[in-house]
Amino acid sequence: MTAGAAAPSATGSDAAAELSELYRSGRLPTEFPRLRALLAELPDTELHRAGRLLERVGPDAVRAAHPDVPVVPITVSGYGTVAPLVPLLTVELARHGLLLDPRLGDFGGYLDALAAPDDSSLLLTLLDAQVVFDQVPTPWRPEDVAHTFTAKIDLIEGLLARSTTPVVLNTIPLPRIFPAQLIDHRSRALLGAVWREANARLLRLSQDHPTVVVVDLDPWAATGLAVRDARLSVYAKAHLTPPLLHAYAREVAHLARARAGAARKVLALDLDETVWGGVVGEVGPLAVEVADSHRGEAFREFQRVVRQLGSQGVLVAAVSKNDPEPVREALRAHPGMTLREDDFVRVVANWQPKHENLRTLAEDLNLGLDSVVFVDDSPFEQGLVRRELPEVAVVAVDDEPADHVGRLLADGWFDTVTLTAEDRQRPGLYRAEVERRDFLHSFDSLRDYLAELKVRVDLAVADETDVPRVSQLTLRTNQFNLTTRRLAPADVLALLRHPAATVLTVRCADRFGDIGLVGAVVLRHDDDVLHVDNFVLSCRAFSRGVETATLAEILRHARGSSASAVTAEYLPSRRNAKVADFYPRNGFTRLDATHFRHDLTDMPRPPEHVQLTGSWPPGGTP
Repeated sequence: MTAGAAAPSATGSDAAAELSELYRSGRLPTEFPRLRALLAELPDTELHRAGRLLERVGPDAVRAAHPDVPVVPITVSGYGTVAPLVPLLTVELARHGLLLDPRLGDFGGYLDALAAPDDSSLLLTLLDAQVVFDQVPTPWRPEDVAHTFTAKIDLIEGLLARSTTPVVLNTIPLPRIFPAQLIDHRSRALLGAVWREANARLLRLSQDHPTVVVVDLDPWAATGLAVRDARLSVYAKAHLTPPLLHAYAREVAHLARARAGAARKVLALDLDETVWGGVVGEVGPLAVEVADSHRGEAFREFQRVVRQLGSQGVLVAAVSKNDPEPVREALRAHPGMTLREDDFVRVVANWQPKHENLRTLAEDLNLGLDSVVFVDDSPFEQGLVRRELPEVAVVAVDDEPADHVGRLLADGWFDTVTLTAEDRQRPGLYRAEVERRDFLHSFDSLRDYLAELKVRVDLAVADETDVPRVSQLTLRTNQFNLTTRRLAPADVLALLRHPAATVLTVRCADRFGDIGLVGAVVLRHDDDVLHVDNFVLSCRAFSRGVETATLAEILRHARGSSASAVTAEYLPSRRNAKVADFYPRNGFTRLDATHFRHDLTDMPRPPEHVQLTGSWPPGGTP
């Protein structure tokens, strides 16, 4: 189905057999956490069958055994038959540890679903060519198609203006049977132009409607996936082929993963036979293949793609079994090298086991292992990392470097809803974070280190320019996220406009530079009580007093504004246990399992090493 997807293997056959046995024995719900590893071994031809098994089990049985597994409610609507999409969505979400709670719309009821959205995380509106051609007259001309397609988009856009549910639309590939009905090439060209212009308008809807995402199916059709199966289309009213539906389901799963805060941040690369051809310790730093040969051109293309990902905020690291000096010389001095040392946030070259180096890398970057994608050409290293670090996503490449790009991109590991300015700056910020770690090691005590770090925290009320970054923090932050409530840009914008809400931004800087917008706090005013509805802080700002200083300032402001108390909420998740005692540590009294209250009598002092600045609270230090 996908370019670069894994081919069937003995390991894949074993995984398929094990999955079938788990289903037959009734153990699939209790063994759900193991499915990510099993599904990673399956070829695409087996994933559809796995999806049918998981669909029969259902989310309730899994949740009964594992209450903390994230459930994603998705409404599936469309013009034709959409039920075949459900098992594909089920398995694609399961590959990322997510459970699908499907809500199936009525046949042809996509407009009704748009007009009356529910509480789903996503509303899928699956469009196909019949939505246009079932409405054109017989006989028809390209002008009729243009008129009908435009009217459909006008209708959809009018409904989107009233929708608050995140909506997923798609471009509509044009099956050949329609242009082939026009016998002159001028008319065929005009139909192609009309169709592409309408699809371009669909793609632009996401620019004007922040709740909308548009999946572009044309690149998938260009890989060779058939758009239409005549029998399925005519008899079952299923107007897109199963392989194309599977590609669509995979894109939706990537979107759901990003909205659930599970997008990856680190791309850790083996070097020999992955980034370049040859073993640098054997052929020498200047003789590895990166250009000027057939295999070298393939490695150069892979390096270009890695650099492209890095330019958008992906943290690129090298983890190689080699002596460090030849590696560094190759990156610095090889004339054909596209990736240079400065493109990496960390270059790890030693003879330690790779899973140990990956664990250390994650610690140095202050990120969880579930933020890491690891690419290696060695089946031994792939298997070892999968066994020792199941949280790490392993991309298996082999001795054909021309396939490296397809395999790296097949799962959209780094896909995000919106790219922000902070994303593009992230590699430089994390390189500075590594410098901070090295700086820390030069001190005998954490207290002395923090005193010399010269931390500055700037608090301000968010405005519309902050919306994408604040939304992204709620979507991607997992460890310091007190409620793990995910907010789309439209949700943040609604809070900014709500008279009882205040959204604070937390910016941070220190002696190594500006760390950027690293946190957000959602406050709600209710009579004389101030509620902290959520507090999120990027892992870049951990362990330096930013969170304590921010909370102390919120409490100080509340008391100064004659509030009687501040209340807060902590909702536990699989990944935020480290902040379970955050509110009690800062003077809050526990009201119940998830709610806390501070009566503003015993006020905490902000850390001495943190300098508070900014425009909030009113009258604060400018």
